[in-house]
Amino acid sequence: MDSTCKINAAMSIWRRLSLFVLASSLCLCLCRAEDSAMENIVTEKKAEESHRQDSADLLVFILLLTLTILTIWLFKHRRCRFLHETGLAMIYGLLVGVVLRYAIHVPSDMNNVTLSCNVNASPATLLVNVSGKFYEYTLKGEISGSEINDIQDNEMLRKVTFDPEVFFNILLPPIIFHAGYSLKRRHFFRNLGSILAYAFVGTVVSCFIIGLFMYGCVLLMKQIGHLGGDFFFTDCLFFGAIVSATDPVTVLAIFNELQVDADLYALLFGESVLNDAVALVLSSSIVAYQPEGDNTHTFEAMAMLKSFGVFLGVFSGSFALGVATGVVTALISFTFTKLRELPLLETALFFLMSWSTFLLAEACGFTGVVAVLFCGMTQAHYTFNNLSPESQDRTKQLFELLNFLAENFIFSYMGLTLFTFHNHVFNPIFIVGAFLAVFLGRAANIYPLSFLNKITSNFQHMMMFAGLRGAMTFALSIRDTATYARQMMFSTTLLVVFFTVWICGGGTTPMLSCQKIRSIGPDGVEMRSTKQESAWLFRIWYNFDHNYLKPILTHSGPPLTATLPACCGPLARCLTSPQAYENEGQLKDSDSDLILNDGDISLAYGDITVSTDATGAHTSGTPVGGVAVNSDEAPDWSFPWMIRSTRCLWTPTGTRTKR
Repeated sequence: MDSTCKINAAMSIWRRLSLFVLASSLCLCLCRAEDSAMENIVTEKKAEESHRQDSADLLVFILLLTLTILTIWLFKHRRCRFLHETGLAMIYGLLVGVVLRYAIHVPSDMNNVTLSCNVNASPATLLVNVSGKFYEYTLKGEISGSEINDIQDNEMLRKVTFDPEVFFNILLPPIIFHAGYSLKRRHFFRNLGSILAYAFVGTVVSCFIIGLFMYGCVLLMKQIGHLGGDFFFTDCLFFGAIVSATDPVTVLAIFNELQVDADLYALLFGESVLNDAVALVLSSSIVAYQPEGDNTHTFEAMAMLKSFGVFLGVFSGSFALGVATGVVTALISFTFTKLRELPLLETALFFLMSWSTFLLAEACGFTGVVAVLFCGMTQAHYTFNNLSPESQDRTKQLFELLNFLAENFIFSYMGLTLFTFHNHVFNPIFIVGAFLAVFLGRAANIYPLSFLNKITSNFQHMMMFAGLRGAMTFALSIRDTATYARQMMFSTTLLVVFFTVWICGGGTTPMLSCQKIRSIGPDGVEMRSTKQESAWLFRIWYNFDHNYLKPILTHSGPPLTATLPACCGPLARCLTSPQAYENEGQLKDSDSDLILNDGDISLAYGDITVSTDATGAHTSGTPVGGVAVNSDEAPDWSFPWMIRSTRCLWTPTGTRTKR
């Protein structure tokens, strides 16, 4: 009996212990579930707060652009030309940067914990074990010891600091493409020799002049103990390359408004377009300079030749890729003619093909800026003529709008960055040296080459004054700010951009008056019959383009049946579209009078040859088949050619008359 009682008592105790353990386990599980739920709630709350903060940051930039646009309207209404829209955007960015840096403070978070560990390098991703759970943290950047207590304020400022790749992959492509797509090819090719000299030879000369001068400043800083880190000669050359990229957007806008001499406009615009591309490739080549051995900053002939080869390879490859993409787009629009019936799809395809050129070049190791620039030129020359009239207007307006918004966004961000960037290095000696070096580099670029190209002195002084720095210089300098040298270059570059945009841009109108550069009327056309730059080279290209490329890639121009020899008749009929005969896609944005006034040019089409003299007048009309054509009976066309075949007479307006 006693044993039975003892057994029952033991079993009762065991049941109570089991129930207690089970209850404890349930309580523990419930506590963990509650903790997990609380962690999820906290995480979701932080994500929601971060989302609201990001929206507020973007709203700041939208309001900046809105305020800039309204002020632009006021300035244009009042006819104020002392400050351009880009200068306004920079001022508003500066004001917002001051407010964010000094007027707004975020309360510190008590949950932030600062732990120290000794590692040899900064890992890009860090896994932290917290009570058996692993959390992933990403590297945001270095902070100084004095900023550890201001983590929250730093976090807020980092929110308005964009990844540099945003500038290269999103903001730069529409700006560069618009430059090529809106290029006035007539005056560009009239001054092609001078433009190429300024863009290639001048940029390289400017880069080395600035680099050598700044290296002297660096040696001086080292001697007096004002240098806080490594600064090599290659860094000075890199600085010379990025500040050699000109962006006279302010000056060109005033030129366009005042209808200043078209050739001066073409010189400045053409130089800045190609100069940006050359400066970008040149900076990449300098970065690629790597001599063998321990000291990677000494001079070595093979390494220099390798860098020169990189320059040529990257530039030529980017050029070829851009032109090829433009030609492919022209062939697509030429082949799928039914797309003209759907302008929305046609415009969307044009937009995507143009933007993909930049990304394709970057993915292949080339330079997207060069590729998208020449893609824009090719699209304007060929693809534009295949688009429907509605798509032509849409593409022009679309890229004009994107260019305006992207450019003003970048200049607003420049002003903001002066106060939100944490690693500024301002050195008075380096800053003063940079301004002197930029002046000397610009002078070495403009005056010797202008003398060789016989540019008038007032044009030379205006081009010297108009060497503003802008979006490309800023984008190149902010792309890498990891080292002491790059941080100093970035800070100094900001000041150079501010000075040139505000002072040089604001002084454009007085400078025009001082140099007595007159306006040329509302049409913006002033021909110089004595100008002979690059005419002989362009005549060869021009004949080939209008005889063969335009008929193959567009529906405009003469059919191949009229330009190819009779023995190629079957091939010509195969490659010539019906629209070419009917001329449904007339040349809307013709650059057909690009260079005809610069000298004699002879174009042969089918069975006639029409020649022009240096003034653009008809001098002869000798037919291939032996039938004389009286050129005096022809009307005064801007492009004096016509095509006479066995069936019809082709005129430059795209109409035809039965014979």
